[in-house]
Amino acid sequence: MELTERRRRILRAVVENYIETAEPVGSKTIMTLAHLECSSATVRNEMAALEKMGYLEQPHTSAGRIPSPKGYRIYVNELMEEHKLSLQETERINASLNLKMRELDQVLDQAGRLVSQFTNYPAFSLTAGRSSVVINRYDLLMVDQNSFICVAMTSTNVVRNKLFHLPTELTEPQLQLLNALLNTSFVGKTLEEFSSDLMEKARKAAGSSYGLISLVVSFAMDVLEECRQSSVHTAGENHLLTHQEFQDMDKAQKLLDYMNDENRFNDLPMPGKDPGSKTKVLIGPENVAEELKDTSVVLASYDIGDGMKGVIGVVGPTRMDYAQVTAKLNYLADNLSRLFTGSAQLPGSQPQQALNPPTGNDHAETEKEKK
Repeated sequence: MELTERRRRILRAVVENYIETAEPVGSKTIMTLAHLECSSATVRNEMAALEKMGYLEQPHTSAGRIPSPKGYRIYVNELMEEHKLSLQETERINASLNLKMRELDQVLDQAGRLVSQFTNYPAFSLTAGRSSVVINRYDLLMVDQNSFICVAMTSTNVVRNKLFHLPTELTEPQLQLLNALLNTSFVGKTLEEFSSDLMEKARKAAGSSYGLISLVVSFAMDVLEECRQSSVHTAGENHLLTHQEFQDMDKAQKLLDYMNDENRFNDLPMPGKDPGSKTKVLIGPENVAEELKDTSVVLASYDIGDGMKGVIGVVGPTRMDYAQVTAKLNYLADNLSRLFTGSAQLPGSQPQQALNPPTGNDHAETEKEKK
């Protein structure tokens, strides 16, 4: 069967009406929405043809039709109109992004909350670990004669600190020597470069203070090991229950359990692998995890700097406003890239019209329809 222009118009009307109402769509409604110059019987025949082609489903014999995953896919790939963010939407996003966020973990957490807030879907943000992360700077602060704080800042702007308690007294000159040695010999080095040879050189330079060096270096290695791990933040899980598809608590609980398992997000195919593509839409059965088979996942990537990529995304029903969601994710991702890389002014610091909010189809990378 051929997907004629009339059938394309009918399919698009069914998808968009079902997204809005969550109710099966009948032929009379389609007659109004698609502005068709044909009879209601012709529309019913065309809807039946679309059902045979796998684009529509009929939940009940006497009911109208709803889109199938295959129908959503062709809608996203070919039928969806571009959604341009309104001035009010961009102002809200810009105001939120204009916060003084600098630590990677803090930004990731805030990014997930923003995505959920602006899409009304459960959201997640993540960044893959990176073996080339190094510590750029150490700061040692005396607390009292038996304790000090070490602050370590990495090349990805992750900051970690630890309070050390000592069995013996510590002098300010000892702490200054330790600080100088750390910022001379133990900065700009990956975890693999913290070698026994490096420690031997530190032992000779530190003398009686070598024990302190060992304590701080062990802490620094723990920080670098942590940076190798993927960091995942989820937010807005409560939005899940506002959608009709997840009123079944067993179904909702399975999805919530999935989102609370940080390791599961590593199985998702990440966007941005193809040049110029930074958004991916996964619809229903296209998802790799069984818990996601009745959902859609939309992901967008952004630059963190130092060759690192972050990802923000949402999980929701297949009855999702794909155009609006992809537009908002693209816009948030673009501005997160600016925030991290310093490639442009932070949102809100330049005239609104210069921001050029992207549309929902910009850079979209989607799975090709399987026949």
